Parts: sequence; C-alpha cells; structure tokens
Amino acid sequence: MAGHSKWANIQHRKGAQDKKRSKLFTKLAREITVSAKESGGDPAANPRLRLAIDKAKAQSMPKDNIERAVKRGSGELEGANYEAITYEGYGPGGAAVMVECLTDNRNRTVSEVRHAFSKYGGNLGADGSVAYLFSEVGLISFDSNVDEDRVMEAAIDAGAEDVVTNDDGSIDVLTDPAEFTTVHEALMAANLQPELAEVTKRSSVTAELNEKEAASMINMLEVLEDLDDVQEVSSNAEISAEILAAL
Repeated sequence: MAGHSKWANIQHRKGAQDKKRSKLFTKLAREITVSAKESGGDPAANPRLRLAIDKAKAQSMPKDNIERAVKRGSGELEGANYEAITYEGYGPGGAAVMVECLTDNRNRTVSEVRHAFSKYGGNLGADGSVAYLFSEVGLISFDSNVDEDRVMEAAIDAGAEDVVTNDDGSIDVLTDPAEFTTVHEALMAANLQPELAEVTKRSSVTAELNEKEAASMINMLEVLEDLDDVQEVSSNAEISAEILAAL
C-alpha cells in the first residue's frame, strides 16, 4: 500500500524534537505515574503502564527514574495528583488539533493551551468537536534504508494491521494499539530498528495547508508540545513535502 510521506515526516519531526527536550523525562515519568495509579504498578497486568515504560526505555530514561514514577503511581511514594484532560480545537487552515494533557492544575493548563491556539490563529472547540475524526493506532516507522520485504514479513507475521510505503521511501507499520508492543518487540527481535515507535492518533481526513498556514501550524504545534502539561498533540494537517522542506 502506498502512502503520503507527510504524516510520517511530521511524526518524525516531533520525535526528533522530543529527544532534544530537557523536559522529556518529566513527561515520560508523569505518564508512567498516571498509568500505575490507574491500573496498578505491575506492567504485565497493565498494558498502558507497559507501553509507558517501553517508551521511557526507548528514550534512555534511567531505570531509577522509571521505578520512582511507578512507586508514585502505586502509592509507595508521595507525588502530585494528575488528571488527564484532552482539549480539541482548530488550527490554521481549519486543521483539527487534539491536545492530550496530564495536569495538577486545570486552570493553568487550559490558559496555556488557549494562548497557544489564539497566538497562531487557531481556537479551542467544544468537547467532541474534532475527536470523532481521530482513531488510536500503533505506529512503527522505518527510514528508507530498511528492506521493505523484511519489514513486511516480520510485521504481518507478528499481527500488524498494515504496512505502508510512503512517497519518500520510509515505511510505516500500523497496528491495533493492543498489539503494538507485540509487533514492536517482534520487529526488534528481527534486528529491524525503527526510527519512531508509539501509539498515536491518526485522522480519517486531512486538511491541506498552504505555506503560510503550514508555518503557523508548525509553530503552534511546537509551542503546544513544549508545554509542561502536554503529553501528546495530534493534528490532521497535511503539509506537502515541498512546503515542509522549505520550512
């Protein structure tokens, strides 16, 4: 199946930015803590916690940091009480945007998120205004240097839903979120090292942006992603490879 490179490119850009962020370990620890609080501190019995720990390990988060985050969630250590909130809205060009947060101060978070939207010509919407456009999917991406046949064989054997070869030669393996860890581990066991591996949201429709809109959208996404309380930002913005390269 052929696919457009823009989705993978935007995800790869975000992944590269995440790695540069000094705040990354704090965000990862917060997700681990909330996951452990929600369904217990045993990763074998808590898929969300297992995924959060896998993501932390992929970013070389120290083992001690991971263990402390689990203990804060399971009540063995004291910690802040975080709640999950998702904000929905529209960015430049009418592109749909979802912002998933973990916060201990709802008023602070909504103020910061609203400011980021308004600064770049977007606006927050009501609950449900864009959520229906998105579905959760496991994404495991490889660059164009990886052998497509090897990826496809290993992914399908492990239970992946689809393997997409993009216009730029990169390869995306798509999975059911529940099967993400199984497929990811199978690919790693086959000595196939992905550039990006995460459970994320993908939209059923896209909004194509011109260069001016794309510049504003990328700035808005970067500001949102840099907020302490923001864990994940999803958008259905479609930016051509030419515009992305120019920006």
